[in-house]
Amino acid sequence: MCGRYARKSAQELLAEWFEMDLEHMRWAPPTWNAAPQSFQPVVRLNPESGRREMPLMRWGLIPSWAKEARIGLGAINARAEEAATKPAFREALKKRRCQISADAYYEWQKTGPKTRQPYAITLVGGNPIAFAGLWESWRDKDGHPLETFSILTTVANERLAAIHDRMPVIVERKDYASWLDAPTGSEPSAELLRAVAPDRIDLWPVSDRVGNTRNNDESLLDPIKLDEEAAQGQLFRLNF
Repeated sequence: MCGRYARKSAQELLAEWFEMDLEHMRWAPPTWNAAPQSFQPVVRLNPESGRREMPLMRWGLIPSWAKEARIGLGAINARAEEAATKPAFREALKKRRCQISADAYYEWQKTGPKTRQPYAITLVGGNPIAFAGLWESWRDKDGHPLETFSILTTVANERLAAIHDRMPVIVERKDYASWLDAPTGSEPSAELLRAVAPDRIDLWPVSDRVGNTRNNDESLLDPIKLDEEAAQGQLFRLNF
């Protein structure tokens, strides 16, 4: 699953990383606590020109046929192994793929009947992350357009399975073109939808302040020190 993420890389870096012109990128300030229903930058191919661009879209996919926008509340993620057969996602998987730019994401590990410990998860080396995503264009009853997106998830790799059984699909840089530029109507290969290797992932415990969407500052990514008993248990689980 992916329900919160951080995005802080400068647009100049992202333009280079995703191979696009700055003029085709909508400016968006950094966020350390991107949440569902917020507007976030998304990399896609322009439907008319075919060039890569980065517009802002709302997180929570609304299919074009939906009668109400609230369907997007339950569509922030799409299971990669089911997207091809789900009415809400199957057309977007074939025709409207995108990448969601991030620098880290958060996941919560259940530590007790009523307690959870959040973790920040990044790529080793701190390079920008590209989540595999799907996008749609929807119109309300007055004809106003709204573009929305969802993040694809897959079964967690061996390291992250200790925290959660799902993780976002992360597109490797060498596969950006394969993901975005696929022929219209084709489905992605299983290789593109698999979990990133465990040794590509870095993670650390963070403050539970991240659970409140009103908190949005860089300290959310600061590592915290767990108490000794908790640290012993976490070290065992995260390192098998």
